[in-house]
Amino acid sequence: MTAINAPAAELPVASPRSSVTVEIPNRASPIARLIHPLLFATVRAALETVTMAGEYGPIRDKRIFAISNGIDAPAAALVAVAGTRRRPVLFDGFHGEWVWHRDTADPGMRTDSAILYFHGGGFIACGLRTHRRIVSRLARASGTPVLNVAYRQLPQAHITDSIADGVAAYRYLLSRGFPGERIIVAGDSAGGGLAFSVTLAARDAGLPMPGGITAVAPWADLDTTSKRVHPNARRDPVIPVRGLDLVVRRGFHVDGKLDPAWSPVNHDFTGLPPVLILVGSTEVLLADAEQLADRCHQANVVCRLQIWDRQAHVFVAGADLLPEGRAAFREIGAFHQQLLNGSATAYRGRLRRLFRGSAAA
Repeated sequence: MTAINAPAAELPVASPRSSVTVEIPNRASPIARLIHPLLFATVRAALETVTMAGEYGPIRDKRIFAISNGIDAPAAALVAVAGTRRRPVLFDGFHGEWVWHRDTADPGMRTDSAILYFHGGGFIACGLRTHRRIVSRLARASGTPVLNVAYRQLPQAHITDSIADGVAAYRYLLSRGFPGERIIVAGDSAGGGLAFSVTLAARDAGLPMPGGITAVAPWADLDTTSKRVHPNARRDPVIPVRGLDLVVRRGFHVDGKLDPAWSPVNHDFTGLPPVLILVGSTEVLLADAEQLADRCHQANVVCRLQIWDRQAHVFVAGADLLPEGRAAFREIGAFHQQLLNGSATAYRGRLRRLFRGSAAA
């Protein structure tokens, strides 16, 4: 893969007839080149060990995931960026919180725009605290308040419950007066896949469509077949495919079977809003990102797939250290502002004009 230093919006598209553009926004920075092998030797090795323990240890059912649920509490040490404001929101069976920057209006006093965010964690870990710094950066970069949702997870809930919680949070925003086209649904990892699942469920329920979807390293295919055979299965510095497979087998199988409907990559994307996907070039979840982009292409949904050179899973979490993380937030913020300061229709038209110009060049 050849990295390109040109700004992402100036990169050519694969086909003048495609609604999908693939962008390679960076060459890996020196610090990213250093971190990549270190993560492989530490985080990846640790997760491989945990997976082995889960497969062959004494707890052979989904109770093993209860251990992971405790990660969020100590993550309170991860403070939000300076100037962040927060307010809790209680739902039936789950909770969330508003996160916004002091330079923007209190979400209790505005209904012009909002971001609905779903955290990652493989449906077994993380929550509001682990992702508070990410979400606060997102709110600042986008100039928009974020509703961060702590949806139900394993072992207490199935993925169908997680999707239901996401739809309930979306309905909450609509009931508060936020127009659908002024809401952007976003998430990372498991939450990135959930962003698509919630939008699809909202569409199928006849709800107004959101204005856009942003997903960072989305886990969007619970079937691990495509990931097991992907070249990045051996290159990913963080995620072992066996770990994903363990979560699916122990947590989501019903009578030994996995319903394809639980994975957004198996749905028709007709009617979905513009999409931005960011993923690392060596991530095993690149396989899922590529499938999502393919679904967008099939449904003529405008999609930008950004493949960041040698970035680890959810690299935006390292924005305090990684220049690529900070650049990614600028990309996301610009995408959100383009959608919210204009309209989804105008944004589609602008991208298609770019596509025609790239093809002519």
